[in-house]
Amino acid sequence: MTDLFKQLLRQRGLDKDFLHPDYEMLFDPYKLSGIRQAVVRIKAACDSNEKIVIYGDYDADGVTASTLMRDALKGYGCEKVEIMLPNRFLDGYGLNMPAVDKIVKRGAKLVITVDCGSGSEEVIAELKKRNVDTIVTDHHEIPDIPKSAVAVVNPKQGDKLGQRMAGVGVAFMLARALNMDKNGGKCDGQEKWMLDLVAIGTICDSMELRDENRILTYYGMKVLSKTRRPGIKELARAASVDLQKLNTHAIGFQLGPRINAAGRMKSADLALELILSTSRTKAFSLANELDGLNSERRKAQEDAINEIEVDANDVVIIACGKWHEGILGIIAGRLVEIYKKPAFAITELSDGRLKGSGRSFGEFSLAEALQHCGRGVLLSGGGHAGACGITLEKEKLEDFRVGMNKYYRSLKLKNQERFLKNESDLKLNDLSGITEELYAEICLLEPFGDGNTEPIFEIDGLVYDKRILKDKHLALIVRDDTNKDIKMMAFYASEDWKMIEKNERIRVQFSLTKNEWHGKASIEGNILSLERLG
Repeated sequence: MTDLFKQLLRQRGLDKDFLHPDYEMLFDPYKLSGIRQAVVRIKAACDSNEKIVIYGDYDADGVTASTLMRDALKGYGCEKVEIMLPNRFLDGYGLNMPAVDKIVKRGAKLVITVDCGSGSEEVIAELKKRNVDTIVTDHHEIPDIPKSAVAVVNPKQGDKLGQRMAGVGVAFMLARALNMDKNGGKCDGQEKWMLDLVAIGTICDSMELRDENRILTYYGMKVLSKTRRPGIKELARAASVDLQKLNTHAIGFQLGPRINAAGRMKSADLALELILSTSRTKAFSLANELDGLNSERRKAQEDAINEIEVDANDVVIIACGKWHEGILGIIAGRLVEIYKKPAFAITELSDGRLKGSGRSFGEFSLAEALQHCGRGVLLSGGGHAGACGITLEKEKLEDFRVGMNKYYRSLKLKNQERFLKNESDLKLNDLSGITEELYAEICLLEPFGDGNTEPIFEIDGLVYDKRILKDKHLALIVRDDTNKDIKMMAFYASEDWKMIEKNERIRVQFSLTKNEWHGKASIEGNILSLERLG
């Protein structure tokens, strides 16, 4: 073990058990509230050959959770199983009243929600009136536990375990419980083949990758590398992802965005159809379609960012344009990255109303802000501290802008940008420890994410060489005080970074990547921050 890796483990308080988690250490699913009641009701549905509708969400977590639940029910012996996903543009998020008629018309007697349903008591009560039972599986906060549901499986209702799990993780726990019920109280191991879906949904939903999530994603990535699903294989091909060399970045920034592009730009049913596909030919076509939608999404996002002009006096950015409503959250997130301020991206709908998404950080809670300055201004709005959605009349936009900025200033928050800065794991005196061996050891910490971020190194050095690539990307050769060099890249570099010149002294934060080209491998740096030293 290299000295730098030993230092890194000590710094993070990690041990060998973290490097090699034990699948058998997953907690008993029956320790989650509602699991036992859910299994009893599903067993009754199977015995009576009832129609079961799985109701999911339109993002990667919802799509993977829906697929997993279908696989679990089929494996348990349920024959009549269908999936329904809401349309972002027609239905909005979650289980909704228009879905009731559709569910009843399909002849369903049982609805199982995945990644939604915790705040849908009114809809669940209406389903109950029409002789349709509901089991909720979810991971979102519960304002009030749906009393009309026959079972609610959500760790947020007061369970001690599973608090970090994504919707697909909760669905997997119910799948394990069904497998145990079928096999005399112990899983037969076949449930592990669903872990590829768990890894995708958990990583793409930015869950904290500790404890049970560490176990689920660690083994999920192993299953994903040898997945049996033609749809995922074709998605990887379209995204230029080698499943045999899989890492978190590939899942979160290449596979995930293509799955999400379906729900953002058109319909999540496309992503669902891809993952469910058993035909390699059909999967090939669907994967290419999702790849095209993702390109559309990326171009629409870049065009929107390029046309936004920011008022320098605003402490909360309120940007409004005629943008695709499926990318508003991404635009708001990019505005936060660029301007280091909370931001709203708002678009005009066909009926003249405005719809927007907000993103925040640090000590400024969007949920609290909407409570203070949304009344009388917004038609609707809600969310949590870091993200929210709103609708309002066009003539109320300026009132919203003024009110939001006034409220932010009233809080007198100090130095909020510190919450966006990267903390270095190790500050280096030289580059001698940056080796292929260290990189291989760092890969043992995968999967990376919230709670287990990719290691960040920091060094002071000299810009030995500099290039600007395609007017967007920055390539540097950084030399330490012992004349050892490393190549570093910053994709879509800021204009300030591009102004740095050769022979300048800099302080740079970076993570490591392995570049393989024509059979040769080299360890390089991904630039996370740059600072001139004068």
